[in-house]
Amino acid sequence: MGYETHITRKENWFDKDGPVITIAEWEQLVAEDAEMRMDGFAEATSPSGEIIRIENEGIAVWTSHANRGESDDVVWFSFRRGKITVKNADVEVLIKMGEIARRLSAKVQGDECELYDERGQVQ
Repeated sequence: MGYETHITRKENWFDKDGPVITIAEWEQLVAEDAEMRMDGFAEATSPSGEIIRIENEGIAVWTSHANRGESDDVVWFSFRRGKITVKNADVEVLIKMGEIARRLSAKVQGDECELYDERGQVQ
C-alpha cells in the first residue's frame, strides 16, 4: 500500500463530515499551475511486467519533482472524496503539497493525523 498524505479542509482527513475541496477547485488549480498536469489516470508496470492502470478524473501529475526523468517515479496527486492524496511523499512533495494546500485554504495531514508545515516538516 504505502503511506498517504492528504490535502484536506476537514479536521481529520478521514472525517465523513466537514468542508471538502471540490473537483472544480482542483481542476482550476491544476490548470493554473505550470508544474501540474491533469492526466486522469495513473499507470505503472509491475515487477512481472504487467501494466497497472487506474483511471480517475482527478489524477494529476507534478511535473517538476527533482527526480522526474531520472527514474520511473512519478508524483501523482489523486483527488477523491473531497481531498487530494499522495502516496509516499518525500519532503519535496510535502513542500509542494503545502503550497497547494495554502492556495486551497486547506492543510497537509498524514495518515496518522500529523500536520505538515510549509517546509514539509511535522508541526
